[in-house]
Amino acid sequence: MRHPVSHPRLRALTVGLALAASALLPSGSAGAAGAAGAADQYEWAALGDSYTAGVFVGDPLPALGDASRDGCDRTSGAYPNLVQTELDEFPPGKPVQLTNVSCGAAVITDIATTKQTPISPVEQPEAGWPAVDTQIKRAGLNDQTDIVTIGVGGNSLPFGGMLLKCLEEGAKVSGSCREHYTNPPEGEESIEQKLARVQDEYIQMLAEVHTAAPNAKVITVGYPAVLPEDGSACNRLALTELSLIKHADVDWLRDDVLKQLNSTIQRVSEFFGDRYVDIYSSSEGHDACQPADEKWVEGLCGDAGDYWPAAIGKLNCGIVGKRATLVHPNAAGHENVANHVERAIRIALLDR
Repeated sequence: MRHPVSHPRLRALTVGLALAASALLPSGSAGAAGAAGAADQYEWAALGDSYTAGVFVGDPLPALGDASRDGCDRTSGAYPNLVQTELDEFPPGKPVQLTNVSCGAAVITDIATTKQTPISPVEQPEAGWPAVDTQIKRAGLNDQTDIVTIGVGGNSLPFGGMLLKCLEEGAKVSGSCREHYTNPPEGEESIEQKLARVQDEYIQMLAEVHTAAPNAKVITVGYPAVLPEDGSACNRLALTELSLIKHADVDWLRDDVLKQLNSTIQRVSEFFGDRYVDIYSSSEGHDACQPADEKWVEGLCGDAGDYWPAAIGKLNCGIVGKRATLVHPNAAGHENVANHVERAIRIALLDR
């Protein structure tokens, strides 16, 4: 496994914060560690979509064949698990118990108000996956919850659907997904309407999270730089990048869609007094159009665990010896997110 985003100074900081948190605990806390109970550990709930769940990074959780599999595609290499490993090694005063209920394809409303029907292609039951309850309920958020991390919003646009539309328009001589979403046909939301709706949904979702976990520190996680800072960096013949999407549309997706989505999440988070974790800045230059050893986000096709399919829908990555990664973070990408989320959690726990 690659470890290109290890930061010794960041690791020193997180260890230092752990020691500081430990020093703030009453002197009798260590002696009381033998008594089991919520007071003897911090409770952390990780909520989110596929960028939190991991989908194809590491081993499936629950394991393949396990009767408790729910179609959400959580994996061992996803950033919540990486953070948990570090918190186990350097506890912030007392142990942290992770409850990860993130789920691939989740939209904002699936966090607090709607049941989700997972769509995982891995070991999918013949009748399809049964619906799962809201992530708030599955995580058991309550007044004992200390930390809630949330990474969601992209599917609510939906960003993936917009990428597919850009591919479709890119195959046309004069096609433009920017034009499609700026002056949409009847029945289609404009990008401005999509972002306004996402903002409203995010406000409602955070209100519900705070109601369910009134004493928790809430940390929201933005999206990485999945697109290059210059669309011309992409090879339109490469399925391992963004394929036929036109360079002008790549630039538009980056500036008017992805960056605006992150700005929306940050703005709403700060309104609630929550901490927003900026992933975009640290991931610039590691987008889906970079060389394989530099990208932190796989392209339409890319490297993934052998349990992950090569073909999804009309996309067949088997023709290039890859799997259908559909522009998702790889192991290096999750390591980067883990570094930033771990730091945010440790800082938040200093106030507990």
